[in-house]
Amino acid sequence: MVDKELCKFEKCKYKCAKVCPLNRSGKECIKPDPEKGFPVFDEDLCIGCGICVKACENLNFNAISLVNLPKELDQPVHRYGKNGFAIYRLPIPKEKMVVGLIGANGIGKTTVLNILSGKIKPNAGIPYGGWDIIMEKFKGTELQNYIEKLKKSEIKIGYKPQNIDAIPNLWKGSVKEFFENFCDEIKDSVIDNLSIRNVLDKDVNELSGGELQLVAIAAVLMKRCDLYFFDEPSSYLDVKQRFLVSKEIRNLAKNNVVMVVEHDLAILDYLSDQIHIFYGKRGVFGVVSKPYSVRNGINTYLEGYIKEENVRFRENSIFFSKRAKISEKNKVFLNFSGFEKSFKGFKLETEPGDLYKGEVIGILGPNAAGKTTFIRMLVGELNPDKGFCIKGYKISYKPQRLVLNNEECFMTVGEFLSGCKKTELFPENLMEKQMGSLSGGELQCVFITKALGSEHDILFLDEPSAFLDVEQRLLMAKIIRNHVESKEISAFVVDHDLQVIDTISDRIMVFERNVSNGFGHRPCSLHDGMNMFLKNLDITFRRDPHTGRARVNKPYSQKDMEQKKIGEYYYMG
Repeated sequence: MVDKELCKFEKCKYKCAKVCPLNRSGKECIKPDPEKGFPVFDEDLCIGCGICVKACENLNFNAISLVNLPKELDQPVHRYGKNGFAIYRLPIPKEKMVVGLIGANGIGKTTVLNILSGKIKPNAGIPYGGWDIIMEKFKGTELQNYIEKLKKSEIKIGYKPQNIDAIPNLWKGSVKEFFENFCDEIKDSVIDNLSIRNVLDKDVNELSGGELQLVAIAAVLMKRCDLYFFDEPSSYLDVKQRFLVSKEIRNLAKNNVVMVVEHDLAILDYLSDQIHIFYGKRGVFGVVSKPYSVRNGINTYLEGYIKEENVRFRENSIFFSKRAKISEKNKVFLNFSGFEKSFKGFKLETEPGDLYKGEVIGILGPNAAGKTTFIRMLVGELNPDKGFCIKGYKISYKPQRLVLNNEECFMTVGEFLSGCKKTELFPENLMEKQMGSLSGGELQCVFITKALGSEHDILFLDEPSAFLDVEQRLLMAKIIRNHVESKEISAFVVDHDLQVIDTISDRIMVFERNVSNGFGHRPCSLHDGMNMFLKNLDITFRRDPHTGRARVNKPYSQKDMEQKKIGEYYYMG
């Protein structure tokens, strides 16, 4: 695969072709495209030696990827041109079901949504390939009828995209105006069920990340469609909002076809009726598995091995702890004061606390409970009515929203991260890409890396898991913990993925909110903090016996009642 954004054939003068053993023997395994100039590889001639890949890496271009595909794979459903990314197979839309899609970023989930929604016309990997080839490919399968309707443009699609931060650039005006053309009956019901009536008079460009996500989801729910796609609907939402949205999506699926891409495992588990696993190599190719039951699908993904296909797509299996870790850190780094801050119609109070060296404090709580206000007062960006900011320490802060100005959009990642040490979170070939071309997950990796690479004594990260896939979330947690412990600094991490908070934190601060007041509790143990937080939401989790991942109990089920009775809301097996 050749990444045309990274390929610099004018500079290297086709170094890949010069070092290719077949080219040197007189054959044309690699030759320039006569129109655009990019090197084109003959995949039938290529012997897979990898010399061209190494030559490109030595020049720091990293534009070439070489992968030996399993023989069992038939022709792709779609390929982005010669030597471009390819996706093999498609997930199956099912009536009256939520079909969940799980897999790493850059492996074809959004491409599949674009194909099934009609945004991309699949080509079966053949130049100028079209619907006839695709129809023949899926003849006699469960997808045949769907493909026929898609070909005839007979399917109406509702699509909630991953990157909601782009919406304010596409729509100017109030939320009420944004919803203007939808059916009033459906509109009022969705607005009330998602609790967004209070944002109707706001301009779209004034919305917080959580508000913007809810508005985007509401707009799709208000449409009358045959098929609904939701690409990462939980990003920016707090835990309560995630379950509100999940209930609405499940209700939608009672009479419709629904597909969801989601990286919060507990939400994916709660939402889905079936699971398709995506595997392959990021940015090179992706393969869609057969449908699984929800529990088996998620557990197979975490295991990294698909038994039926005899494919291991990850070296190590992923398991989670079934018990809360007990922090042994006790060397005080600093003490921070309690705060009070009043706004129009809202008052925030927080308790004082201490912060230990090498410690990560996780912050949990609903949106608009004052978590970001607390951080801003702590670092001196906002003057409190009562309390004192931290002084004498260098601060590094990754904000919730990943917004770029015009100048930053045209920077390369390398220029944006100038002077910052790279992390394992993103591949080497990202460094030459333009910031404005990055996906949400790639952008998140870059912002986290910049925060880690800036000089600091205390690190603040606001929703670092947003847009990251499951593997990246766990890697991010590991990188941050190692960074904090090795440098003997401290960190505050705000997040709504409970598995991330459990993995990354030594202790927790829980924030609560009622109609007009927010309250931040002093740091406490993981066990006590999780129980306090989930008790406020009246939600319990059980542990999967194989992987240890958290699974939501059905309200009033035997397990739910049993755990509530003994006060174990999260760590119960």
